[in-house]
Amino acid sequence: MIKYCKLILLLFLTQISFAQNNPITSVPLKDVKLHQGFWHEKLETGRTVMIPHVFQECEETGRIDNFAVAGGLKKGVFHGTRFDDSDVFKVVEGAAYSLQNHYDPKLDHYLDSLIVLFAAAQEPDGYLYTIRTINKDTTGSYDWIAGPTRYSFENGSHELYIVGHLYEAAVAHYQATGKKTLLDIATKNADHLVRTIGPKPGQMIVVPGHEEIEIALVKFYRTTNKKEYLDLAHFFVDMRGRSDKRPLFLDEHRLGPSYFQDQKPVVKQTEAVGHAVRAQYLYAAIADMLTIEDDPQYSQAIHKLWDDATTKKQYITGGVGARADGEAFDAAYVLPNDNAYAETCSAVANLIWNHKMFLYTGESKYMDVFERTLYNGFLGGMSVSGNEFFYVNPMASNGINDFGHGFGATRHEWFACACCPTNVTRFLPSLPGYVYATKANELLVNLFMDSESELKVNNNAVKINQKTNYPWDGNIKITVSPAKSASFPLSIRIPGWANGQAIPGDLYTYQDKQVKPITLTINGKTTPATIENGYIKLNRQWKSGDVVTLALDMPVRKVIANENIKTDKGKVAIERGPVLYCAEGKDNNGKALSMTIAPNQLFTSEYQKDFLGGLTVLKSNDAKSAVLIPYYAWANRGANEMTIWFDEGK
Repeated sequence: MIKYCKLILLLFLTQISFAQNNPITSVPLKDVKLHQGFWHEKLETGRTVMIPHVFQECEETGRIDNFAVAGGLKKGVFHGTRFDDSDVFKVVEGAAYSLQNHYDPKLDHYLDSLIVLFAAAQEPDGYLYTIRTINKDTTGSYDWIAGPTRYSFENGSHELYIVGHLYEAAVAHYQATGKKTLLDIATKNADHLVRTIGPKPGQMIVVPGHEEIEIALVKFYRTTNKKEYLDLAHFFVDMRGRSDKRPLFLDEHRLGPSYFQDQKPVVKQTEAVGHAVRAQYLYAAIADMLTIEDDPQYSQAIHKLWDDATTKKQYITGGVGARADGEAFDAAYVLPNDNAYAETCSAVANLIWNHKMFLYTGESKYMDVFERTLYNGFLGGMSVSGNEFFYVNPMASNGINDFGHGFGATRHEWFACACCPTNVTRFLPSLPGYVYATKANELLVNLFMDSESELKVNNNAVKINQKTNYPWDGNIKITVSPAKSASFPLSIRIPGWANGQAIPGDLYTYQDKQVKPITLTINGKTTPATIENGYIKLNRQWKSGDVVTLALDMPVRKVIANENIKTDKGKVAIERGPVLYCAEGKDNNGKALSMTIAPNQLFTSEYQKDFLGGLTVLKSNDAKSAVLIPYYAWANRGANEMTIWFDEGK
């Protein structure tokens, strides 16, 4: 009887552990509206320019026709590369997020027409991969064909990567429209995978060559509540590096199994290695699974991997992946500037990973990395106009050298491998869903954007409204309006930069760590601003119309790199608030790379609403003349010299 009671208690405690292990929930995208300001303008550019542009490119390059040909609705051949289906699904996902921000019946109808093509292209058992359906099984070149049979070339075919993006698009479309047309296609494919791949006799042991489906399966599980999808995600993660269970991946590009994060079981991995996008998608999926079912081994591994990637291998922009060879992480502290890779997709992956780490742990440092990456590494991947992109994002440029895609040192409207434009297109309109979160009865404000939301706290409807000109100034006004007066904590994240910390760890630090106290008022009354674990927590009885104001000081700061980063030794970078600055030759007599910053050099900030979409420029006529613009806005006026890091002159 005692043993039986102990067993019941153990099961009870386990259930509590799992239930408490997912305490933080993002306030859904559909419940957050941006009305004006910096990010509203960016999302409008995405809605009116980027999404139509990228859909047009998908049409003109045959990506959409491939579905029609595979479905027998049109005669033709496969156009493009084996993984091009994913680009279409990513844009559909972004369009579905955009519908949640701003309903557009024309866009809604267009998505319906695409879904008809997807359904036609899907094979009867649920398999969906247009290159194989069009070409049938083939023994042609592995470089351009998908391998002789289904899932036989998974380290390069991207079959699973593609349908991962299908699942994410399907969830977004269902949330936006309530229609199950795309969700049904995704479910049919996911059920096919559950039957085909797994540990049971007769099933295939397959691991995705390009991780992404792991994230998607967890999201699909949350939407459908079918645990077999979560189990399959676990299986994919558990089988990495398991040469005792399956062969290690083939040596694609002669980079070896570490390129695929397949060199050892994930629970034994301690260093971020290989293809940076694949790696961070894997790490994001693990963090997401840990919010559902905690696992000490995976938890320990994911924290070690994050520490390695963030405190030793990340650019000051939040960009990740220093090496063009393999689009990969390099060794610790190897972060070259002019030939930095820092793929735009890896910035997206970094955002996703850090947000999921926040949801798992509740720690503000992950949102600090998120914010740095958002304003710099991610935003730099799109042009101010919204219809040109960067694939790679260097820290310096001579204005001549090509960035690896044949377009010189300039942005371009499209790429043969179009993963970056489509990734920006899907992430940008999802951004309002990252602003707020809830934890039991606690409301958390993680990002500062002119926005409003209505959510539930203890089953009480609460409206929250933000007014701010962030990132150009640090004044934030938050109005809290519960339907009926209620007591609950409001936690406001104070960015690391406002507290004297450039980034978690010591990879980059401010020369002057002194900070002015944060000014906090509640209903006009000055209140002590006590920061605990990165948040100001205000626990009080709230009534409708209560107003909280914050004033964060935004001095121009000089940043220095860890002494182990040899390429940045003796150099400084310039930041103001969350925004990293650079010099372009266009503003500095044609020269940027030779510019120096004196130790006592002062800068003044000036907002210019008609310049590069509206931004704050830094100017100095003190020790030396210099004009700096936000890094994200460079290369919008043609090719020219650019640098982030400056030698410290006299």
